[in-house]
Amino acid sequence: MSLRKKAKARAAAGVPFNAADVANIATANPYIQRLIEDAELRESVRTALDATRSAYGRLSNGKAPAKVLLDDKKLHNDLRTAIDAIRDATLALSDTSKKKARRGLTFGRTLLLATVGSGVAVAGSEKLRSKVLDTLFGAEEEFDYSSTTTPEAPAPAGVASS
Repeated sequence: MSLRKKAKARAAAGVPFNAADVANIATANPYIQRLIEDAELRESVRTALDATRSAYGRLSNGKAPAKVLLDDKKLHNDLRTAIDAIRDATLALSDTSKKKARRGLTFGRTLLLATVGSGVAVAGSEKLRSKVLDTLFGAEEEFDYSSTTTPEAPAPAGVASS
């Protein structure tokens, strides 16, 4: 039997994948690989599914959903359990615990710290602010204002101006 006939026979039977296809998919996908290897992750997913099924059953028991959501303490507990289990599974899949956190001052952190410190120092000290402004834009010129026009003499007291 040729490969094409086998594929058609499988498709006609309603089975889209054979065991080899499933094995290839499982080894190619890192999330499925983690699910296969990590028992704690499997337990978190199982707990989340069980709690979600239980919550759905309590929610669809025929009572008004709004009343059940507000009053049913067992539903609240099931939802809380499901959320906690989903959070645990998400953290396990994201590998945050396995990544090494860089500690200490890296170049970017040092640069950020220096920039913020400089900004605070300039904002807080008027002498430093004027020195920075003089460096950037040049020193201010000092000048005396003297008028080149003479003011008009006031009109005599008895004369009305027209």
